[in-house]
Amino acid sequence: MSLRTAQRASLVDQVIEQLKDQITSGSWHLHAKIPTETVLAEQLGVGRNTVREAVRALTHAGLLECRQGDGTYVRATSELSGAMARRLRAAEHLEILEVRRALEVEAAKLAAVRRTKGDIELIEAALLRREQAWAEAEVDAFVEADLAFHIAVVEATHNRVLIDLYKDFSAALRASIAAAGAPLENGHIPHDAIARAIAAGDAAAAERAGHACMEHIAIALSDPAELLD
Repeated sequence: MSLRTAQRASLVDQVIEQLKDQITSGSWHLHAKIPTETVLAEQLGVGRNTVREAVRALTHAGLLECRQGDGTYVRATSELSGAMARRLRAAEHLEILEVRRALEVEAAKLAAVRRTKGDIELIEAALLRREQAWAEAEVDAFVEADLAFHIAVVEATHNRVLIDLYKDFSAALRASIAAAGAPLENGHIPHDAIARAIAAGDAAAAERAGHACMEHIAIALSDPAELLD
């Protein structure tokens, strides 16, 4: 980790910016435990009280989470995703689904028009990991693979605003994905039609497949038994 020695007056602000940079740059990964207050104070050349205030500010912003007796962990990778995480915790699953529909269906349609060969390979690889995790009933692996599939689709749009927005949103999306399918009890929600339509460059088919996927998820959230009939 390459933290610079903080200097001059607004030490807390400087430390906040340097800690934030460790998060946004990926030096400290999502869910990773950050160095202790003592270690950070030594690396930054400031007092522990200054570090404590900076950590408290980033905790309030939703980027960090202090766990009593355990340490401090990265909770979100940006202030936007931190705000989204706080908002999504209070949201209903079907409210989250409506936002997913708006982002993911549009992304599938745009991806079908703009995807590259590399994009198709990433989408298909993520789909394969998703299917394998489902077949092996690996809950955590399934959630991560499902999320990776949707991120690959969004990245295939090559729309930087949409990509950044979805990544911030998806950092808080894991609970919604888990509710829809991670317990592996609600029936299989297929994503292969989305991948095929994108690979074929068929925007209309990609949009239809995206809507169908969202309908499956809505059923899983409202009446899981229907998917098992």
